[in-house]
Amino acid sequence: MRPVRSCVLCRLLPAPFSLALRSLVLVLLCITPRCQAVQAENVTVLEGGTAQISCRLQNYDGSIVVIQNPRRQTLFFNGTRALKDDRFQMVLFTPRLVRIELTNVSVSDEGGYFCQLYTDDTHHQVATLSVSVPPETPTVEVKQEAVEGGEVELTCVSPRSKPAATLRWIRNGREIPGVMSQQDNGKTFSVSSTIRIPVERKDNGAALSCEAFHPALGGQKRIRHYRLDVYFAPTVRIVPPTGILREGDSLSLTCSVTGNPLPRNIQWSKINDTLPERAEISGPTFQISRLSQSHNGTYLCQAQNNYGRAADHYTLLVYDNVSVTTTVPPTPTTQPITSHPATPTLLIPRVAPDPKDPGAVVETHSAVPYAVIGGVLALLVFTVICVLIVTIWCSVRQKGSYLTHEASGLDEHGEVQEAFLNGNDASQGKKEYLL
Repeated sequence: MRPVRSCVLCRLLPAPFSLALRSLVLVLLCITPRCQAVQAENVTVLEGGTAQISCRLQNYDGSIVVIQNPRRQTLFFNGTRALKDDRFQMVLFTPRLVRIELTNVSVSDEGGYFCQLYTDDTHHQVATLSVSVPPETPTVEVKQEAVEGGEVELTCVSPRSKPAATLRWIRNGREIPGVMSQQDNGKTFSVSSTIRIPVERKDNGAALSCEAFHPALGGQKRIRHYRLDVYFAPTVRIVPPTGILREGDSLSLTCSVTGNPLPRNIQWSKINDTLPERAEISGPTFQISRLSQSHNGTYLCQAQNNYGRAADHYTLLVYDNVSVTTTVPPTPTTQPITSHPATPTLLIPRVAPDPKDPGAVVETHSAVPYAVIGGVLALLVFTVICVLIVTIWCSVRQKGSYLTHEASGLDEHGEVQEAFLNGNDASQGKKEYLL
């Protein structure tokens, strides 16, 4: 409230006096019944609200009271409407107080409203109407789409407020500093806050918020929530079946695809071959009924969007349905002892399926007397070695005897030759050496 009083004697005060001193002097000077005064009150209201403009009168004697708007247009003349604006209503007119009401206030209604009292001299006081414009919920503008590995620029905008609103960005409870800008639109202000943040695939769907603060909100705030929309290439993974597949079984594969945007078309194919006739494709699902070994091979699932392509493969191995039986040896019984020599019997290993992998074939052996077999083999090796040693020894000895006899024959031949040279009787030599 700003009290200002006016009367004929008030004009005698010098200008340099302060407002407080002048008001005090006015009160002292205007005590007489013949002094009239008018007093106005300043008003602040929210846009769209209702403002009450009051003019307080002192020592009113029935003089003319006029209320004018900031454009000096007369609204009321002694309580009678003068301006055809239904938003203005005279709600009170007494010798002490005149009050009008303005509904649906806008910023164009701002300014000074004149309370005028016509006596010997005209006295007036101005009631200033101030309109506060709280911000609406801010909006978020994206300059360009967010792509994995790049940056995204986000701008929070509050297009209209008075006075200017304050903006801030929040992510995970922490403030992100932004670049502020402000524009004067006449009686209101437009403000914005811009941030740039790097984005990855994991940031897709991350929550951010822009908060607007303003004195007219009374400690409250207007919040705009925003979720990051990060574009990235797809990823593909084939979910394989469990267990072993045999002829006659059914195959069902599911292609799990992610990506932003999510690929709409999923392609199934078989490497180096065409898909089987019995193959059924329904979106991400691939099925083959009554499998056979001709279906063996590597199957491929592919997906793509505007930002890349991805694929995954699955190798199908179908086992046959051959039944493998296990022969159980008979229980040994007591046999009569005969004189025939016992012939060692070698137990043949039998084949049994592996319980962990029915398709694999593993060997299982019966109880075999390994010690007996090892002893027999050792005896055979020892016998062979002995035979070789004896054979080599006999061969060496026979060769030495031959050489000895050959040497003896040469000696006899020399004696015969010597006898011949000495003229002995040949017959005697023959007789003697023919022995």
